[in-house]
Amino acid sequence: MKNVILASTSTVHGGKYLDYLLDELSEFFKNIDTITFIPYARPGGVTHDDYTKGVRRIFSKINKSVKGIQEYKNAKEAVINAEAIFVGGGNTFVLVHELYKNDLMSVLKTSIQNGTPYLGTSAGSNICGLTMGTTNDMPVTFPPSFHTVGIVPFNINPHYLDPDPNSTHMGETREMRIKEFHYYNTIPVVGIREGSFIEIKNDKITLKGALHARVFEQNKAPYEIEPNYDLSKLS
Repeated sequence: MKNVILASTSTVHGGKYLDYLLDELSEFFKNIDTITFIPYARPGGVTHDDYTKGVRRIFSKINKSVKGIQEYKNAKEAVINAEAIFVGGGNTFVLVHELYKNDLMSVLKTSIQNGTPYLGTSAGSNICGLTMGTTNDMPVTFPPSFHTVGIVPFNINPHYLDPDPNSTHMGETREMRIKEFHYYNTIPVVGIREGSFIEIKNDKITLKGALHARVFEQNKAPYEIEPNYDLSKLS
């Protein structure tokens, strides 16, 4: 029994951290007192403690306590015994490196599969795909493997951006980069736009939020899917 929210972002344009999701999260965590936060992605290189303090302040708005995994004596036991887990955004390479370093990747997967409520944003969502191969992040460190938690049967591309016809940027578009991924890989990819999220209830995987998402499959034209689309069949 899985109970998961995988959000493209923690902050939509013009908003504050998790504000757009707080009503949803209040219901999602309604039976939870303490959320175990994994701050390993360290956005901008902030400390684990400072990242946790910011998250703790936000969740106090819905009367939830937050304890960073670095505050526990044993990280594996913290994940195993967690009431709920939140993995925040930042750099996916750093996050995956730290999860392997602390021997948490398989433990995290088992906890999610056993029904521990899990919230991921950005990098924390990215790791729930089969691999981290569709991250947008700079490879500032090298994890021992690109294989990740694999809670969904596809890869996730958070912060998906459509090409801007008025832009003077000459680099690759997000769609071009995902096509490059599919030159070497067969794994489907779901590009999630800002403000959207994926909900997993048991074995049903559903796109939520107001926006469409874009799906990429090897040797197929990309296509759009609407909110409430069932992604369970994508594999």
